[in-house]
Amino acid sequence: MVFAAPNDALSRAEGVLDADPTPLRASVAHQVIGIWQRDWGDMRLALDHLRRARDLAARADSAEREADVLATLGVALVHAGRTRQGLTAFERGIARGSGHTRARVLYRRAYSWWVLGHHPEALEDVRRAIPVLRQADDVIWTARALTLRATVHLALGAVERAEADFTAAEALWDTTGQEHDKADAVESRGLAAFRSGDVPAALRLLDEAEERYAKLGTPTFMLNIRRCEVLMAAGLAPEALAEADAAIAVLDGIGGQSTRKAELLLAAAKAARLAGDAGTAIARAAVAVRLFAGQRRTWWEAHAQLVLIDARVAAGRGSGRLVADAVRVAERLSSFGAPAAPEAWLLAGRIALGLDWSADAERYLEVAARSRRSGPPLARMTGWAAQALWARATGSDRGVLEACRRGLAVLDDHRTTLGASELRARATAQGAELAALAQQVSLERGGPRRLLEWSERWRATALSTPPTRPPADPALLSGLTAFRVIAARAEEARMDGRPVPALEREQRRLEREIRSRTLHIRGHAPGYGGRFDAGRLLDRLGDGHLVELAVLDGRVQVLLCGGGRVRRFTGGLLAEAEREAEYVQSALRRLAHPGGEARLPLAETAGRRLEELLLGEAAGRLGTGPVVVVPPARLHRVPWALLPSLRERVVSVSPSASAWLRARDTEPPPGGRQVLVRGPGLATGGAEVPEVAGRYGRPTVLEQDDAHGNRVLRELDGAGLAHIAAHGTFRADSPMFSALRMADGPLIVHDFERLSRSPYRIILSSCDTARLASVGADELLGLVAALLPLGTAGVVASSAPVNDAAVVPLMLALHKGLSDGAGLAEALRDARAALPGDALHQATGWAFTAFGAA
Repeated sequence: MVFAAPNDALSRAEGVLDADPTPLRASVAHQVIGIWQRDWGDMRLALDHLRRARDLAARADSAEREADVLATLGVALVHAGRTRQGLTAFERGIARGSGHTRARVLYRRAYSWWVLGHHPEALEDVRRAIPVLRQADDVIWTARALTLRATVHLALGAVERAEADFTAAEALWDTTGQEHDKADAVESRGLAAFRSGDVPAALRLLDEAEERYAKLGTPTFMLNIRRCEVLMAAGLAPEALAEADAAIAVLDGIGGQSTRKAELLLAAAKAARLAGDAGTAIARAAVAVRLFAGQRRTWWEAHAQLVLIDARVAAGRGSGRLVADAVRVAERLSSFGAPAAPEAWLLAGRIALGLDWSADAERYLEVAARSRRSGPPLARMTGWAAQALWARATGSDRGVLEACRRGLAVLDDHRTTLGASELRARATAQGAELAALAQQVSLERGGPRRLLEWSERWRATALSTPPTRPPADPALLSGLTAFRVIAARAEEARMDGRPVPALEREQRRLEREIRSRTLHIRGHAPGYGGRFDAGRLLDRLGDGHLVELAVLDGRVQVLLCGGGRVRRFTGGLLAEAEREAEYVQSALRRLAHPGGEARLPLAETAGRRLEELLLGEAAGRLGTGPVVVVPPARLHRVPWALLPSLRERVVSVSPSASAWLRARDTEPPPGGRQVLVRGPGLATGGAEVPEVAGRYGRPTVLEQDDAHGNRVLRELDGAGLAHIAAHGTFRADSPMFSALRMADGPLIVHDFERLSRSPYRIILSSCDTARLASVGADELLGLVAALLPLGTAGVVASSAPVNDAAVVPLMLALHKGLSDGAGLAEALRDARAALPGDALHQATGWAFTAFGAA
């Protein structure tokens, strides 16, 4: 009962002890309390109750009862880090028990071998237990044994064997009322889905398991560990670190299992390393190594040492000693048959390369490269990364490019399984090293055109296809509607000065629910659509130019495309350009308010400096035609119209040259409906909207109560032109919840992703609507990034706060140009020129950017 209804079992066991039981019944009651405390409470209390259960079983002169308790005690001692005492208890339990009882003892020793990382021993014990349990028709313990065997198979990388055992166990669990065991089975299937490369299914199953555990009221430390692993693979390392640290705090608070704490520390160390926090990774991994060593868990200790070495290298501590340490860990992991062994050999090779130990590096990388042919996608990625570095070490440029091509193709296939645009974007980080290697070789040997092709190969790939959505998801739709209502109520309460903690808690809960449902969606759209054709780009540019900025070793490489050729120029350091761009943003914020005129010369000076850093000599080679700028994701907030050489030009921005070509090829929808929207709370009340409406025949105008979320979405779907005057908010902590404020609350990015086809042209006339988050290798998340794959060919939006009153004349002039037949970029240029010459209006014009090719 303790694994069917844990809290009820605990209460009934305490009731037995209150009734002056016989030694035999008291032994059972103390064992139940010991199990509850062992798995969900205080290990000190668990050991106390289990020792009393053992002593009472001996007093009752029941060998079978004593054997059973010794097995439970053995598991507790192992979890408490007292490995030798635990194994001794198992030996005594096997000697005391017989038949069916001995099989249960063997199962629990097998479980402890798995905890310790002794996988062959675990498989041997469970192999001996299963036939006896089946013969006794013990459904519950047979299902447990099959689940355990499957979990051990997963640890050894045998996914197909694991799935067969999980399927067999699940069929048995369906015939029982063991709710905790059933939740554990769902959790285990989530782990199997992850090991087979299906991240959305893994997240869905782990969330389902968490819901089941919540109904039982039990902590979920093993689930936390497994979800951390999946979150890291999904590119969500900061979230994994937060989850691991929170679970450690809970575990410490109840005096829980030492073994689980060590595993959580290892998960936290891995997450910190992936999040770029080498110091935290070193601290967490070092403690994990000590705990695993004290617990005699050599398999786990080797994994923690791998993370510790990797973090030390990331902190700049490469040395010959670290090479030796990495090789020693790689050999141990290989001897265990651990799937992480290739990672260790790759790390050893990387460190050796950094020390110019070429012969050693080649040897280690050759071993790591063997994993490229089989296993889940991320394991094969490790192999192809090793192959590329090996080819680099041996001087084979062709080998480097082939390995990079093959490795990125593996990641393309993996990304097609991800339906959420956020996951697709973040997953690209796995390919950053391969893309950078290919670009470096292209820079050194291949010429500008090849560098352009490789820059395009891994730039803004998440935007190449729209996010996958199920045909209908009522739960997601109701969640989005509820979120809009709660967010609106919270905003209203803030404005009235009323307390909002309860509303904010509910808003956060709805955010988690919406995000979880979107992350569960499995992708089915094709990934990378084929080789980028530089010749086609040059043909489509006509008399214009495209400037693609690639970043190699921290320096900007300017690829100027036009006039039938691709030329390369050297720019400045990316870090300096980022600092200058932030300074410009600060100046624009100040210029958006009256009295900020003194900042205008400073902003113009910063614009000239940005031009030197980002365009270099290419600034003088742009010709007279339109210019398309393709910046790296980290420079998406640059106000390009502020750069002197672009100030009087028709200039647009695109996340990639491929995206610009797709936008050029996008046909406007038949009918060309115009939709004009006025949201609440604007200082001018969206004053441009009535005047803009007069420029078009019979546009749809949504304002006041008509401008509610679902109505706005219906009208936007398939429109030719949309103008939305509404407050925009950017969420740096969660960019998919960046929003436009409607009458009934915020429309978030997830709302816009429900559109069958977003408007052909969109004008967003308020603050911060073009702000985006840089994630993955070179990807963007935010409102504009969401619209581009959904059918929008052109967007005008602001990357900075703007003055509402100064926006009105800009928007009127912009629509005049559009109604006269100009494209968005041309109309925006002419609108800037038509503004008054004061600092406020100039800054307003610079804040807006045209994206795409419409």
